[in-house]
Amino acid sequence: MPPDPSDLSPQDLEEVEAEAAAAVAAAGTAEELRAVEGAVLGRHSGLAALNQGLGGLPPDRRRAAGQEIQATRARLREAIARRRGELEGIERRARLMAERLDLTEVLPVPGRGHLHLVTKTRWSLEDTFVGMGFEVVEGPEVETDWYNFEALNMPPAHPARTGQDSFYLRLGAPESILLRTHTSPVQVRLMESRQLPIYAVVPGRCYRRETPDARHIPIFHQIEGLVVDHGITFGDLAGTIEAFANAYFGPAIHSRLRPGSFPFTEPSAELDITCTICAGAGCRTCSSSGWVELGGCGMVDPNVFANVGIDAEEWTGFAFGFGIDRCAQMRHGLADTRLLLENDIRLLSQV
Repeated sequence: MPPDPSDLSPQDLEEVEAEAAAAVAAAGTAEELRAVEGAVLGRHSGLAALNQGLGGLPPDRRRAAGQEIQATRARLREAIARRRGELEGIERRARLMAERLDLTEVLPVPGRGHLHLVTKTRWSLEDTFVGMGFEVVEGPEVETDWYNFEALNMPPAHPARTGQDSFYLRLGAPESILLRTHTSPVQVRLMESRQLPIYAVVPGRCYRRETPDARHIPIFHQIEGLVVDHGITFGDLAGTIEAFANAYFGPAIHSRLRPGSFPFTEPSAELDITCTICAGAGCRTCSSSGWVELGGCGMVDPNVFANVGIDAEEWTGFAFGFGIDRCAQMRHGLADTRLLLENDIRLLSQV
């Protein structure tokens, strides 16, 4: 029961305030706090009863007692506001914890990460070719039309251009700057800047407007090889490709060359290897043929030599290019190249 207003003392008001403050602090939810607020500040609270009894006090005590009650009411309101903020913060954190996405099931075991499969494949390919006597060279991904097409015996309107579905940039004259569609432009740069002979491989990223499927993706990685020396023959090319297939994929995997057509090589060949998914028996990945196309190759066309000032009567050479993504797919038995882009942690954690 609240004290009699006619006998109101500071100690009585302190007791009322202390009880109310304790009730506010004990409220565990916003709903409980609303109930406590009504009990300590509402019509039936102790402060309300004291306030109603002020009329029975002498005028000289009435003003002082009223000020004390109002000050107490203000302090309790502040305490309620603070507690409300605390409870809202607690409830907000609880709600966020309840609604958060639990990513622990897709996080790897704590520890250091590792390189992507394509990067590891590229480095492994580089090591294989270095072991065969090649050097590793890189070139720009943004190329001019000259290096990407014209110097490689593909003048404007050449039909081979349409098959590469290029990404052109809004730089310079229309269709003069593009994202390279193959690593072959580096061949031209090498022959322009290096003294002969040349034994080099060029790994890098390439871009074509491909529709993604089991064996094609629009942003892919190639490795280009170029050999220019005296007396280089098509037999040297075939032997180099077979030695590479055995060294990289294993002695059970072989290569074959089928007649092909490329503007920058003559004669040209399509390069296939035994399908590593089915070991040559035939499957969806190899279209039931037992072979998977890896890339193209051939003897460097004399017109390409002429574009870089090399005498085709004195020097001969061969070039080849194939997909690093395809090598990763074949070496690790992936049935679909698109897996390399999906960032599925179940795949990435295995390699």
